Amino acid sequence: MYKVQIKPHWEIAHNGAIPFDTAELLSLLTAIQQTGSIAQAAQQLKHSYRHAWGLLRTSETNFGHALIDSDRGRGTTLTVFANKLLWADRLVNARLSPTLDSLASELEIELGKTVEGKLQAVRMNASHGFAVNAVLKLLERAGIPIEVRYRHSTDALAAMVRQECDLAGFHVPLGKFQKPAMLTYTKWLEKRHDFLLHLAIRDLGLFVATGNPKNIKGLSDLTRTDLRFVNREAGSGTRMLFELMLADARISHKQITGFGSNEFTHSAVAAFIASGMADVGFGVKTAAHHFGLDFIPLVRERYFFAMPATALSDPLVHGVIDILQSPACREAINDLPGYDGTDTGKIQTVAEAFAHA
Repeated sequence: MYKVQIKPHWEIAHNGAIPFDTAELLSLLTAIQQTGSIAQAAQQLKHSYRHAWGLLRTSETNFGHALIDSDRGRGTTLTVFANKLLWADRLVNARLSPTLDSLASELEIELGKTVEGKLQAVRMNASHGFAVNAVLKLLERAGIPIEVRYRHSTDALAAMVRQECDLAGFHVPLGKFQKPAMLTYTKWLEKRHDFLLHLAIRDLGLFVATGNPKNIKGLSDLTRTDLRFVNREAGSGTRMLFELMLADARISHKQITGFGSNEFTHSAVAAFIASGMADVGFGVKTAAHHFGLDFIPLVRERYFFAMPATALSDPLVHGVIDILQSPACREAINDLPGYDGTDTGKIQTVAEAFAHA
């Protein structure tokens, strides 16, 4: 099966100059950030020192800003402007990855059909997340063809009802928010006939800057006028949970500066806060860890793949189940900060999974 990768590529121009391709420079800046040395960065990228130095100087001329600071005692560090370029690249990736990864999956299937004829694949609809990505890597390694489409929980379950996918990812909070969240999903789930394949339990909470300089402690702080919040988009399961939590705390969204903002992924929310463009957001712990942010835990939730009973007779779906029930998958899930893979691969009916709801 073909493997397609589509990566964001962006250019930047300053004062009407010819647009500057950022790809090579961003790789060099990342390597300098990691090594603290131009020479080591050049070696890591298999460039000559002269080439790396020339790229830095040309880029500084184009941007009109310095990119590096050199100190004999501290090595080479990036300037604020250089770090902002890296942040911009991470934000571009965080925002576009779901769309580009879905398109890549579609192209893989179409190319496979062209060469191999009709290609059977497991159709997965799920939100773009860390655990889902870990599973996809294992499935790719095992040679199990997967057609992925990234979408919200409600959209994924609706697609399953329309027989447009075999596995539909959705997540439900534990505790007092479980019942109201499930009321959103019950219209698409057959209590006695649909099955749930457990993926993980994950921690959600508030993202704040390193060291928590604004001294944010919980939801009640979000009404402060000195805080800028960055939200997930309407329709996402995370946004639904956040709104349930606000209602329970009797906090009006009108009191929160930035509530109307919209980001498609947890990573994009974290990138915004890491850049200093916002002070606080809500999402999974893994994203906060990935961007070096502090995390204030508030709630846990279960992530499932829903599937109709007929899917259990599909050999390819069984291949997916075997992967999720493997020690390698549990280890991959447990390696993610804020994820618990203890029950990964467990199969239950909807009634069994939510017997107490």
